Amino acid sequence: MPDRLSPLDASFLFAEHRTAAMHVGAVMTFAPPADAPFDADAFMELIGHRLALVPRYRQKVREVPGGLGLPVWVDDPDFDLAFHVRRSALPAPGTEEVLLELVGRLLARQLDRSRPLWEVYIVEGLADGRFAVVTKTHHAMVDGLASMDIGAVLLDLAPEPRETPGEEWNPAREPSGLELAASAAAHALCRPREVLDVAGRALADIREAAGAVSRTVEGVLAAGRSAAMTRPVQPLNAATGEQRRYAMLRTSLADHRTVRKTQGGTVNDVVLAVVAGALRQWLISCGEPLTTDTSVRAMVPVSVRARARNGTRSGNSISAYLVDLPVAEEDPIVRLATVREAMEVHKRSGQAVGARALVGLVGLAPPLVHSLGARLASQYSSNFYNVLVTNVPGPPRPLYAMGGRMLDMFPVVPLAGGQAVAVGITSYDGGVHYGLTADRDALPDVNVLAKAMGESLAELVELS
Repeated sequence: MPDRLSPLDASFLFAEHRTAAMHVGAVMTFAPPADAPFDADAFMELIGHRLALVPRYRQKVREVPGGLGLPVWVDDPDFDLAFHVRRSALPAPGTEEVLLELVGRLLARQLDRSRPLWEVYIVEGLADGRFAVVTKTHHAMVDGLASMDIGAVLLDLAPEPRETPGEEWNPAREPSGLELAASAAAHALCRPREVLDVAGRALADIREAAGAVSRTVEGVLAAGRSAAMTRPVQPLNAATGEQRRYAMLRTSLADHRTVRKTQGGTVNDVVLAVVAGALRQWLISCGEPLTTDTSVRAMVPVSVRARARNGTRSGNSISAYLVDLPVAEEDPIVRLATVREAMEVHKRSGQAVGARALVGLVGLAPPLVHSLGARLASQYSSNFYNVLVTNVPGPPRPLYAMGGRMLDMFPVVPLAGGQAVAVGITSYDGGVHYGLTADRDALPDVNVLAKAMGESLAELVELS
């Protein structure tokens, strides 16, 4: 049987359209190696050697003829490393503004569906001898946490690259369309049993995590009623095109922990309060009237991935909370308290667990219906939330690429239909890095919004 995409992984393929590229990734900057110039050719060769650590990166997606089943992963017999790992150079003096302009253009291009769904760009020419690495991986392959797996290929724990055993890769024969259709038909015959299995697992998850089926069901219904009341916020929910802008903000993990220690809650609560304060400042600068009823609804993904029986982790297993950010509130401490309380309510209600169960059950629908549902969910996302805010913990210690120490790791998250900006946050080596992906025309001042996040954090630190 072929390696079939899960319903959730397939959703990210189905949700992609002309103005919504569904790839995640990172923008990483590095100091130059201490003892020799950075060797981009050797780095590219090293990536090729290490692909055995992430076999999925040499596989491509094949659609099943007639939509009889969900797509499958197959080995790419024509895999071309030079297509996936590319070199670029910035014009002197190699400013960060020029790097961000390049990143925006790279993010605008969708990944080639006829090849493995990832790309890496080695960018030389940054000021002070620094270089950057930009990664793009389709969301169908990984969620936020699993996307860190590309670090197994790119990065090392010490300046000296670790030894990588050589491996001769022989791709498996690519199945024909007839074989894929026959396999999908055989899979469909097993669906009655699959329905019982998935429903049983979903029920077990709900009972284990929520403690009571009735409370979880009520939480799911409450989330649905809450989503139905979402109002578009004009600067954030606008018609979007194909082009992108990107902005970055460097902050300190110690600052976030200072606020958390003083005010309570979690670092993620502080992050959401920072975003709320920045959105408030930015909306006011846009002339958007703020009343006591004004709020910005954020979709906050949470990882619910569990280890497989063989101890490995792969694919997507995520759910989400819908959190109202109190942008009308003037007091930063009250904003944080409001966010903290909202997150506690979500955690106690078990809504995210209920959402996971629903994802599993929705996956039992015929693939063509599932595809349509995913596309509609993406196209009309502004009816359910106003902005995506995703926070993923990164490596706590320094990492290296060919002897160059990684200085920053900024996440890249995709825009859904009607979403002008998405905010990704990643911690790394004592820092917290904010990456903002924005539509080029709908949000031309995304750098202003990024700066406002720094000011919002500074305000919380001062009051704490």
